[in-house]
Amino acid sequence: MSLISKNLKFLRSRQGLTQKQLAEKLNLNQPVIGAYEEGRALPPLPALQKLAGLFRVSLDDLANTDLSKPGHRLQQASSSKEVLAITVDRTGKENVELVSQKAAAGYLNGYQDPEYITELPKIHLPVLPQNRTFRAFEIKGDSMLPVPSGSIVFGEYIEKTAYVKNGKAYVLVTQSEGIVFKRVFFLENQPGSVLLVSDNKLYPPYILALRDVREVWLARGCYASFTD
Repeated sequence: MSLISKNLKFLRSRQGLTQKQLAEKLNLNQPVIGAYEEGRALPPLPALQKLAGLFRVSLDDLANTDLSKPGHRLQQASSSKEVLAITVDRTGKENVELVSQKAAAGYLNGYQDPEYITELPKIHLPVLPQNRTFRAFEIKGDSMLPVPSGSIVFGEYIEKTAYVKNGKAYVLVTQSEGIVFKRVFFLENQPGSVLLVSDNKLYPPYILALRDVREVWLARGCYASFTD
């Protein structure tokens, strides 16, 4: 039995959950949980992320530490950014949640809440890679023309701002600016900030502090409805 299997069974029992109850929380079938606990199947990364968030442990502890050992102190994730709230379908395949313009304000408060994320609409795109995390955002405004207002931008989750590449377009979830879609550039003279640039030159660039950023999503594609 792998440590993941052992830890999953231990954590589930510790919280007084049955396999059926845990399966319902993860939107899975009960036999899938049984397969995870018996070591007959390994949870995919999206499921591991959700399990870590549900049990308030780090991914590293879940995979590499025997949490059932006497005297071990369960450690919560050291940063709220370490665990991304996601949803998966009944087969364990990750969903792509849609954050509409109407949901944008609520997303700033609920982006870490698994129950809130579960309530978002889901988009199924089989062409997206299965080993990565994606979310869809409906953008507002014409600052990134030729991508028009109302377009759906599909973003790939970027775990750390250090992985951001200069000049690429990103959807940023920020505390002060809300959800913004811009090109991002690092500033040599201001290491704690980034420059956000619009493709529409009518909009001037502006500086944003990295501490203000809650989530980063690399734009991988978009769906746009053009009108005559």
